[in-house]
Amino acid sequence: STSGKVVASVPIGQGVDANAYDPGTQLAFSSCGDGTVTIAHEDGPDKLTVVQTLKTEPRAKTMALDPKTHKIYLASARFEPSPEPAPGERRQRPKMVPGSFKILVYGM
Repeated sequence: STSGKVVASVPIGQGVDANAYDPGTQLAFSSCGDGTVTIAHEDGPDKLTVVQTLKTEPRAKTMALDPKTHKIYLASARFEPSPEPAPGERRQRPKMVPGSFKILVYGM
């Protein structure tokens, strides 16, 4: 759709962060914080079919697509447990384990 109107949808994982579309393969990607990337094929202008739910790593949700190589890249790291919040305060974000950052690369 060029108007922004939703013309098709498919079920995806929890905590979506990024979406990408590869016109060369007609594949759409949705990366989620639950450690999945849903890959759907565009069968027509208003029809998508899920072809794979790719298991990645928890929190590997920031994604980039290289349309020339048809590869997707996801940032990932391990995290320490979140400390218990003080009464009346919100839980803090967990800290990244030093040296655990990596880029996951998947070819389609």
